[in-house]
Amino acid sequence: MTPSTAPSSASSISQQHPVPLAFGDLQGCRAPFQRLLAKAAPPAGTPLWFAGDLINRGPESLATLRDIISLGDRAVPVLGNHDLHLLSVSAGIRKSKKGDTIDEILAAPDAADLLEWVRHRPIAYYENGMLMVHAGVVPQWDVALTLELADELQRALRAPSWKETLAGLYGNEPNLWTPNLKGIERLRVTCSALTRLRFCNAEGVMDFSSSGGLNAAPPGCMPWFDVPWRKTADVTVVFGHWAALGLTLRENLIGLDSGCVWGERLSAVRLARNPAERTLTQVQCDNCRSSGGN
Repeated sequence: MTPSTAPSSASSISQQHPVPLAFGDLQGCRAPFQRLLAKAAPPAGTPLWFAGDLINRGPESLATLRDIISLGDRAVPVLGNHDLHLLSVSAGIRKSKKGDTIDEILAAPDAADLLEWVRHRPIAYYENGMLMVHAGVVPQWDVALTLELADELQRALRAPSWKETLAGLYGNEPNLWTPNLKGIERLRVTCSALTRLRFCNAEGVMDFSSSGGLNAAPPGCMPWFDVPWRKTADVTVVFGHWAALGLTLRENLIGLDSGCVWGERLSAVRLARNPAERTLTQVQCDNCRSSGGN
């Protein structure tokens, strides 16, 4: 499979559309999102990409979710670990944690419809040389394999047995991708990489013991994007998830989680193919502070 023949669920926007505007983790911080959207002022019809974690920890998870849904096909979100957590709590697989702000979604009169929408979002998205995931990509995967594995997981989460699949996605093992993985272990590695990854070693073994910044790398580990032989180095990877890393802008890397839910900033980047043409817009998020974990 090549990127041009990737599943339609992972790539569907025409390249004739305006250059997308990509947002970092909203996590229910609706007011900063509205201010940032107004400040960036994208032209009508501009695709709006969201790097996952639309909800949870911020004060307005329900309203934020409704805002994104109301954008229709213009919104292109990928699922993050907090979005999957919402589904797990709704399914009785996990319990709400201290600091969660998802109860208002679960109690909404149209909760079933909201959860159905979340469950049908992609895990990875590729368009025009840009690959968006929530967390990271293990070095063994090129774009085509990333989209193939994401599509397998997406299909499983949309199937009638989705609750059984979701329950099997939790856990840190296996932590190394190998092509012979099958069943739930294959899906779990895919989910771990795309929604949880920060650090791995030079062989691509994932380590989930640290959520800190670059100076908090576990022994023998490095950020997933710094593995020298990473097979997605030929495209620009757009991601969120890593608030302690902060905004990261390189020629082939756009890290968008700048810590809004921690009282820092919310960021949006215009995803031009030419790095010199990319523009950054930010707003301060003083009133969206969270005491919860990431």
